[in-house]
Amino acid sequence: MYLIRLMAVIFICVLGFTLFATASQNELGVADIGKVTFMEPTRVGDTVLPKGDYEVLHSMNGSQHIMTFKQLYKGHPAGVQVQCQLVPLSKKAERTQQVYVLNASNERVLQSLTFKGDSAQHVF
Repeated sequence: MYLIRLMAVIFICVLGFTLFATASQNELGVADIGKVTFMEPTRVGDTVLPKGDYEVLHSMNGSQHIMTFKQLYKGHPAGVQVQCQLVPLSKKAERTQQVYVLNASNERVLQSLTFKGDSAQHVF
């Protein structure tokens, strides 16, 4: 009887750990939620977001990939939704990386975003 209980507890622990380990990424190889810091105002899609810390949510709208940026700031948080494309990586990203270009108005424009541990890059 003791052995059966012990086996059941071990099975539940392994199952729980497996669910926890796989819950952070979806079937597309990207985390559903990430965090990013913009050191300067940054254009994301059609919106210029103020510098600061952001929570980034990846969701699907039909077959479209949508990234939602929500500023982690009390008061009047800035936020924007933009469509992205997922580009598979050859291996999981070792670090979070942001790629920008400067537009004609000298604004930083977010071109791509990769989160540590993801298997794909978000391209805007």
